[in-house]
Amino acid sequence: MYSQNNKINYHLKIWLISLLVMITVIILVGGLTRLTDSGLSITTWELFVGILPPFSNESWLDYFNLYKTIPEYNEQNFNMTLNEFKVIFWWEWAHRQLGRLIGLLVLIPLIYFTIKNGLWVLKEYLIIFLLVCFQGFIGWYMVSSGLVNRVDVSHYRLSLHLVTAFIILSIVFWKFLKLTDIKNNQIIFKLNSLKFFLLLIFLQLIIGAFVSGMDAGKVYNTWPLMGSSYFPNDSSLAEFFNLDVFDNPSLVQFVHRNLAYLIVFIYLYILYIVFKNGNIRLRFPVLIIGLSLLFQILLGIFTILSGVKMFYASLHQINSIIIILSTLYFLYITKYNEPSY
Repeated sequence: MYSQNNKINYHLKIWLISLLVMITVIILVGGLTRLTDSGLSITTWELFVGILPPFSNESWLDYFNLYKTIPEYNEQNFNMTLNEFKVIFWWEWAHRQLGRLIGLLVLIPLIYFTIKNGLWVLKEYLIIFLLVCFQGFIGWYMVSSGLVNRVDVSHYRLSLHLVTAFIILSIVFWKFLKLTDIKNNQIIFKLNSLKFFLLLIFLQLIIGAFVSGMDAGKVYNTWPLMGSSYFPNDSSLAEFFNLDVFDNPSLVQFVHRNLAYLIVFIYLYILYIVFKNGNIRLRFPVLIIGLSLLFQILLGIFTILSGVKMFYASLHQINSIIIILSTLYFLYITKYNEPSY
């Protein structure tokens, strides 16, 4: 029979798992919204009114006419029909509905568990709600950057939006791990390079968002060389050290590629240390990281060679979730180990 604490933990774990699933889904849908160039199809932010989609032809024309006022339509999609507009509209609408649903999925259980179990729940999980609210603001902040003077959103704001989603995902997963029995079976093993590895993964997420936001993946569709050389021949080393390096699509792709090589190198070092000095129970978790990392690199190569096909690009983004979560799991099982006295 469950104790009272076990019952509370069980319900909290169900809640956190639900959030993990929903956040994963919205990251996937958000990526597809970006890949289909659908993110600017809804030009207003209506927190409550926008819940319902247009039902009449008149309502559809209202949304379409608003879309016709922005540069993306006038400079890029000026031949778009209403039926074609509906396709990109549904992607963005679905993305926003998922955001609203996640907000409710955080807020309502948080209120319920706080009332039922005490303020410690609010103190422990309020950060998730605050970050979800911040993410909603960043979403509109990102979209607003593409409504005037440009045909797409700012890749800097896009990266902030994506990384915030991964930060929320990571916090939810970490708090889920704290509710499991893993904390009673952790392994004493200090590996500072793992934190550096995780930091590099998040940095790669930022650069990857730059690649996506600038369509930098379409600049060079060869590998391992970029065209006919290792360094992009349409840029110079001097440009690489300028402050505007991340506004150059070729150099952004170059950084993304080489940061991946650095991540692999750091991983191989971690793998060596674990197999040489670590507990045998650490080998399987570190191999999971390695397999997901290998798959990610292959997906990245296929994405480049295919000219950024949606199938490979979306898998590339989703697999990054596996890398993040498997790394966090490995970090957690070696994190809180204090000698018993």
